[in-house]
Amino acid sequence: MSLIQQLHAVREAQARAQAAREELAVPAQALLARGQRYPLTTVGIATGAGFVLGQLNVHPLRVPGLGALLSGTAAEVVGQAMRLVAEFTQDTSDFT
Repeated sequence: MSLIQQLHAVREAQARAQAAREELAVPAQALLARGQRYPLTTVGIATGAGFVLGQLNVHPLRVPGLGALLSGTAAEVVGQAMRLVAEFTQDTSDFT
């Protein structure tokens, strides 16, 4: 395969990835907005899922995406937790 053909294939793949990213943006934004509107429901669903996975003895690293979350350093985990706390307190401050 020549260099020109490889560059063309890469550009096509980049275009497909960009189109998929744009297609996924709207539902992802709607899901995030729903999570911000109903934080207790979001926490309840996460708690329920954790309980079910614990009862089924499912190793957390077998759940897609959870391995990457758990493989980060402690500072990253604390940073993510603080960001979530800040978002939840921001939503509740709107009601007072």
